[in-house]
Amino acid sequence: MKIVMMARNPELYSHRRLKEAAEQRGHTLDIVNTLRCYMNIASRRPKIFHNGEKLSGYDAVIPRIGASVTFYGMAVLRQFEMMGVFPLNESVAIGRSRDKLRSMQLLARDGVGLPETTFAHDPKQTEEVLKLAGGAPLVIKLLEGTQGVGVVLADTDRSAKSVIEAFRGAKVNILVQEFIKEAGGADIRALVVGGKVVAAMQRTGAEGDFRSNLHRGGSAKAIKISPEERASAVRSARTMGLNVCGVDMLRSNRGPVVMEVNSSPGLEGVENATGIDIAGKIIEFIEKSAIAGKTRTRGKG
Repeated sequence: MKIVMMARNPELYSHRRLKEAAEQRGHTLDIVNTLRCYMNIASRRPKIFHNGEKLSGYDAVIPRIGASVTFYGMAVLRQFEMMGVFPLNESVAIGRSRDKLRSMQLLARDGVGLPETTFAHDPKQTEEVLKLAGGAPLVIKLLEGTQGVGVVLADTDRSAKSVIEAFRGAKVNILVQEFIKEAGGADIRALVVGGKVVAAMQRTGAEGDFRSNLHRGGSAKAIKISPEERASAVRSARTMGLNVCGVDMLRSNRGPVVMEVNSSPGLEGVENATGIDIAGKIIEFIEKSAIAGKTRTRGKG
């Protein structure tokens, strides 16, 4: 098979591992810089070029689109879809997962466990938002934030109100969520590939930090998850329409609650913690699924 990966940094662990796994299985995998791709949007003749060369003949595309280039990356991926190239994750599904508010609404519709989450535009409704979320302590998140950036823990209603008013003054959109104290600063990331949980790890935040992101100093270890947690992860992936994703969950007193569904999960932390060849499982999924023109949406989203 001939596979193309959309990624800005070919030296990242995840990207190197996917290339190694593909080549070990006898495939070729080319990495192209997403921002250096450009498109000819011609009627019935869609084309993509990269650094002056036409990209053609690919069986599958692996989109590793950073949050900061979501808009352009999605446009390039849609072009691949219209060319009949099988996407590991479809553009429409990635778009759902990148929109924190929409993803929460879709997960809630499908009955996935979530923390109490509120959203409002008018700053006059701050008091009502705090009440709906259950009162302090509360987690306040920027809708556009990633990797733990733009996430604030407010210990009191007064501090929560101040943070919300500050964000509103900066004209940014935020979500207000209940703080799951019983999680103890730890979360679970379940890796879903092709509708199955293939690995899971527990991430614990650095001393004094309620965020468990590994790049912020957190630690990780392999963990056995419950059938309910496994079902929540699989249902979340299905709701988003993602073939491969990382589902972040907290263990609450009422069962697992999903915090986020990541369409481009990093492989380093989970592979090191579990010893499982996630990259190989992703390539194996592509082998079984990459049929020309099989994309459900064909770039229509």
